Amino acid sequence: MSARGRQLLNVGLGNFVVAARVIAVVNPASSPMRRLREDAKQEGRLVDATQGRKTRSLVIMDSNHVILSAVQAETMRQRFQEDDE
Repeated sequence: MSARGRQLLNVGLGNFVVAARVIAVVNPASSPMRRLREDAKQEGRLVDATQGRKTRSLVIMDSNHVILSAVQAETMRQRFQEDDE
């Protein structure tokens, strides 16, 4: 997908981010990731793109925002690879 020459990454449920600004896609289950999520929430940097579904991955952006996604981290990796091809 392209929008004005920028690749977009589908983070699920009709939500997209600019792929070039993604730093990491991580599993939310570990203690450090739970702390990261809580810190982002307290500082107003958390974006919930799950639409009420279970959080299956955290997308960390270069702007220091953390995006909650209902899509598995492995699925995101596959989407990144599809965009590269």
